[in-house]
Amino acid sequence: MHLQESGEMYLETILVLSKKQPYVRSLDVAEYMGFSKPSVSRAVGLLRNGGYLDTDEDGHLILTDLGKEIAEKIYERHQVLTDVLVKLGVNKETATDDACKIEHDISDETFKAIKKWVKKNK
Repeated sequence: MHLQESGEMYLETILVLSKKQPYVRSLDVAEYMGFSKPSVSRAVGLLRNGGYLDTDEDGHLILTDLGKEIAEKIYERHQVLTDVLVKLGVNKETATDDACKIEHDISDETFKAIKKWVKKNK
């Protein structure tokens, strides 16, 4: 199953929330993303069927190894791109919004080059 941008956003959101709280529920994701609970439930089902996500007996969302790998990749891109844009003079809010758009479309090659440049120019 090829993951669309929205699926990546869900995985990233679950990762971010799991860093802030001991467990993540569909309701937490809905509130964080500003989506309806039925929309989140549908996405959770698709992600579970795709092998990206599991739920425990209490309905808590748990990223599989594959889901966590993708979420961490997207989250790293978000962080690095936001930092680069801020250093270029973009305000933090705009940088965060733009990084969120870029993180899903940028190639691995380009992202690696940006990371290399950032490391070299620290």
